[in-house]
Amino acid sequence: MGEGRDTEGTTDTQSRRAPAATRPADPPAPSLGLDAAGGLAALRGLLARPLASYYLLLSSAGLLLLIGLTMVFSATSVKDYAEDGDASASLVRQTVFAVIGIVAFWACQRLPARTFRAIARPFLGVAVVLLLILNLLVALEALFRVKSVGPLEANLLWLWFGPVSVQPVEVAKFALVLWGAHVLARKGAALGWWKELATPLFPVVGLLSVLVGYNDLGSMLCLLALVVGMLWAAGVRRRVFAALSAVGLLGVGLLVAAASLGAGSGSRDADNYRLTRLTSFLDPPDPKTCFEEQLEGCYQLVQARYALGHGGWFGVGLGKSTFKWAWLPEAHNDFIFAIIAEELGVVGCTVVLVLFAVLAYTGLRIARRVEDPFRRLAAAGVTAWLVGQAVINIGGVTGLLPLTGVPLPFISDGGSALVVTLAAVGMLASFARAEPDAARALHARPPARWVRLLWAPLPPLPGRRRRPATPPADRGSVPRSRSRREDDQAAARAARRGRTRAGTASERRR
Repeated sequence: MGEGRDTEGTTDTQSRRAPAATRPADPPAPSLGLDAAGGLAALRGLLARPLASYYLLLSSAGLLLLIGLTMVFSATSVKDYAEDGDASASLVRQTVFAVIGIVAFWACQRLPARTFRAIARPFLGVAVVLLLILNLLVALEALFRVKSVGPLEANLLWLWFGPVSVQPVEVAKFALVLWGAHVLARKGAALGWWKELATPLFPVVGLLSVLVGYNDLGSMLCLLALVVGMLWAAGVRRRVFAALSAVGLLGVGLLVAAASLGAGSGSRDADNYRLTRLTSFLDPPDPKTCFEEQLEGCYQLVQARYALGHGGWFGVGLGKSTFKWAWLPEAHNDFIFAIIAEELGVVGCTVVLVLFAVLAYTGLRIARRVEDPFRRLAAAGVTAWLVGQAVINIGGVTGLLPLTGVPLPFISDGGSALVVTLAAVGMLASFARAEPDAARALHARPPARWVRLLWAPLPPLPGRRRRPATPPADRGSVPRSRSRREDDQAAARAARRGRTRAGTASERRR
């Protein structure tokens, strides 16, 4: 019986075990090339969805805002606790401005393009008036020691209305985007002529550059960046960009020289800090010499580089920065990217750079897909403004560009900049929903009525696409069509004189 049980067990085991020749072969290992191709195909499929631009914009801007609030708290908590005993004072203030900015985002994404075009000129007028008041108060303080006029008070870049402060340059950036896009879209193909291109755009840009650049050279460069972005989207010829580059370099040189007269510092006795920053960038001194001789213009740059090196690949940990303990000036504002590098390392910096790259791609994608010329130009201007400002800030912190003192969008501490930036992103979101494919998809499957009332209404359906008007071949001061107008009118008059009313009235009616 034992042998029978052993035999049965052996037989069952052999029947359950398949021969090696009849076993199915293992599946082949997946190829890395096929995986990469499948990933690219999946990415193309996601980007081909109608509302891809809208969701890319929301996700990139939202993540940058979240990172900004976190890093503002990390960079200011120690100082706030030491001064006021409240480590979250700056975080609460920045959160309040973030909520106001989200409301501005919500309001701007509900507005159609015609509303933005209607408010462009008044908005530009308000920005110019605010800049004039700011410069007048700064001049009164520098010349006559008058610090305030009634409830108005100026502090170089900020204008105070009692307890409320505003940075007029941020209003000027958004106003120039709206007004410039409106003017360029209205001119259309006439931009091929210098006279049509120059008036009235260049005088207004020159006025804003003087009002802004005298005290804030970095913000003036941001204004020039958004103007260049709009002109590029308008299809202006390359020689225009060459001329603008020459004029821009000349203007920057004059503003650097004007710092000897108190420009940017508010004091005629101050040193030319702009020239010092430029020479420190072109010929950086040794860090030991910088600290021993207390050279101006290199201290912030050297400390920022030390913070970048201290962070390494993965950083020292969130909230564990040592350079924010009064070693790095403006750690919560202009140099907050150095704190990101120290606490989050190369990985954290890469995440921030990737999010700004996604924002740039999304803005250019919206500008390419919308049909309305105003939307295209405004989207290109906002994208050039935000990305250009980020490049100027990060380049100055890392030593790749001269220091100019502009904040990092979405991340640096500052209320006016954050509110205006979120309002501009809200306008981009409105344009993203107005893309032809996005508008058709929203009308095909509209959201609930309460969603449309609380979030955003349906965008207008795209109409029949008009054929773009071909610009005239002659780029001279007089269009070629005018030279042919007299001959055409003469031919038409001759044809009318050659007509005869032949036949009776009944025959003519037939």
